[in-house]
Amino acid sequence: MEPITLSKDARAFISPSDLTFGWDNCHRCLWLYYNHQVKAPLFMPLVGDLAEMQEISCIGKTSAELNTNMPEGKVFKHAGWVVSTPIEVDGVVTPFAVRGKYDLLMEHPDGTFGIVDCKFQSSPNDKSKFYAVQLEAYAFALENPAKDAPIKVSTAGLLVWAPVKIRGNSSGNFGLELSCNWFPTDRSPELIASRLSDFIKMITGPVPAAKTNCDQCKYVENRTEILKGV
Repeated sequence: MEPITLSKDARAFISPSDLTFGWDNCHRCLWLYYNHQVKAPLFMPLVGDLAEMQEISCIGKTSAELNTNMPEGKVFKHAGWVVSTPIEVDGVVTPFAVRGKYDLLMEHPDGTFGIVDCKFQSSPNDKSKFYAVQLEAYAFALENPAKDAPIKVSTAGLLVWAPVKIRGNSSGNFGLELSCNWFPTDRSPELIASRLSDFIKMITGPVPAAKTNCDQCKYVENRTEILKGV
């Protein structure tokens, strides 16, 4: 791989979520975002509020208080920002680094740590395989930090809340009963190394084709065609 020089509009920090959701969707949209910081707005206020409530409720709790299937430990931090050292691809140090905010960091009795990604889902489906790369990205940044001392990450997984039923009545407060489910992922440094390599080669290469079912690209193309005739 040739040395990379970023343009003034390029984005140097790679978000862990872009390694999953972004990568799984339209590569042209990703390319535009990382080369020109052009991105369609996304508004999910309720999801953000629920996620914050979930994370705060876990602060200071042991794994046994959250889910008995979780490895032994206690919530050490929440909503922590991480930034990695520059990423190396094919022996070349690139100007890119992983930067993101994890949900929960568990501390285990042996002094190692665990990454927990909190999710609200309509049903408690196991999506750990899909999110494994994102969890590995956080682990990579914690074990290879730009600042601070590195820490050893031994576990990772999803803590999934799913609605069960509504409780209460109109004369009092309503409540939402939730199930709490744990879906672990296996540590795989090779997985994140491969994805980062593919990701960086894509965003530093030529403009990719739009994904066939990308709504954003379809909107832009249709809008452009319509305005040509106005």
